[in-house]
Amino acid sequence: MRRSLVVLAVLGLVVTAGCLGSTPAPAGPAEPVPTTTATDTTTSVHPADPPEDTLGWEDGYWYNETLDVDRSDGLNDSELDAVVSRAMARVEHIRGLEFEHRVPVEIISREEHTNRTSGQYENVSQNGSLHQNVKYEATFLMGESTSAVGQQERNQASNVLGYYSPGQDRIVIVSEDTDSPRIDEVTLAQELFHALQEHRFNVSEYEANTEETHNARMGIVEGDANYVDYRYEQEFIEDDENGSAGGSDVHLGLLALRSQPYSDGPVFVDERYEEGGWDAVNAVYDDPPQSTEQTIHTEKYRTDEPTEVRIDDRSAAAWAVPDLGNGSVDYAQFGEAGMYVMLWYPSYETKQDVVIPLNNFLDTDGEVDLYNYDHRYSAGWDGDRLLPYTTNDSAETGETGYVWKSVWDSETEATQFLDGYHQLLEHHNAEPVPERPNTYRISEGEFADAFYVEQSGETVVIVNAPTVEELTEVREGAGAAE
Repeated sequence: MRRSLVVLAVLGLVVTAGCLGSTPAPAGPAEPVPTTTATDTTTSVHPADPPEDTLGWEDGYWYNETLDVDRSDGLNDSELDAVVSRAMARVEHIRGLEFEHRVPVEIISREEHTNRTSGQYENVSQNGSLHQNVKYEATFLMGESTSAVGQQERNQASNVLGYYSPGQDRIVIVSEDTDSPRIDEVTLAQELFHALQEHRFNVSEYEANTEETHNARMGIVEGDANYVDYRYEQEFIEDDENGSAGGSDVHLGLLALRSQPYSDGPVFVDERYEEGGWDAVNAVYDDPPQSTEQTIHTEKYRTDEPTEVRIDDRSAAAWAVPDLGNGSVDYAQFGEAGMYVMLWYPSYETKQDVVIPLNNFLDTDGEVDLYNYDHRYSAGWDGDRLLPYTTNDSAETGETGYVWKSVWDSETEATQFLDGYHQLLEHHNAEPVPERPNTYRISEGEFADAFYVEQSGETVVIVNAPTVEELTEVREGAGAAE
């Protein structure tokens, strides 16, 4: 999917991100992202058609052909067909892959997109909603009174410019005027490339059941798409204008979390391309990144596989992991990208440095690497798993718990993460509980809860419950008195 530009006003920063429409996201449809405005820049007017279909030519149009199109008043049907054909030719020219067939393009209004988005989220079960609430409360992105499913719906409804649906093999473009749409050519090109990815590499079959596995797999899917976008803009787009800003309902923490593949993915792809051309990039689809660590630190791709973390259930009878049904995983994973955003987001919220400094997010070197997700507090991640816990009353009270276990490359890196996490607790006014080692309590506010935080070598375990006394009910022995 392709999303509109969201401006982090305090930084003067444009956040870009986007996803293949039907790639499974942890809480529902994958999150969307940005774009630019295209003009017709060419080196030839009307080259002769080739004797047979060839790369860089589609449906009567070469990649460098001038179009007789007036974009100022939007596009009529024939103009739209021409723009789509040339965009397909341009994607072929850049990426060296041939379209097997033309992909239908549907234009819908923002209102219709909002209605469709609501329909995608309306059947989330009660247990599914609780699962999502626990996830984002655990990362301190959303408090107890916020519906995480509702926020994800608002993010997608207000921020998508277009997407490709593998199930329907159709591209959908969101426009304020459906009769004479104004279409951003880079948005169109990205969705066309997503169709090409599905036709060639069947990427919708990737397993992406958690936040971490989704972001990891999108490292190649969105990394390749946004790298193609970058080359497309460099070769064909004269005027680089920001897309419309995201709506006020956009949650920047959630957006930052899901933007990681769009930032680090193109760098990852660029390195593969420089090493072995498009053949080397194509090979990654057979062995996609297994973690966000592998795209944040590209040297770890194929050399540092993540640890599969297990958590034994030691809860009392009143507490249980909600069953999501339909074979859905009942746990969460956030990866290095999630750990980073959790420890960075308070700096964005408060507009001052809290744990990871605000400007660390902007500390990048290259044109295609938009944002930085590397910091010593989150580096060294090797695996994590979070189990949500609820009671029969959780849907009514909003009171939940969790056990979150993470494994690090070394004891030193586990200690560094723990240092950052303690600062996060302190920022939210957590205080140590007397005579209960490693136990803390936030007495009021959106994150009012009890926490037990323990390190053992390379492993960190965080236990959360509504009260100090309930910690040991969520996980036997947690928060016990001396």
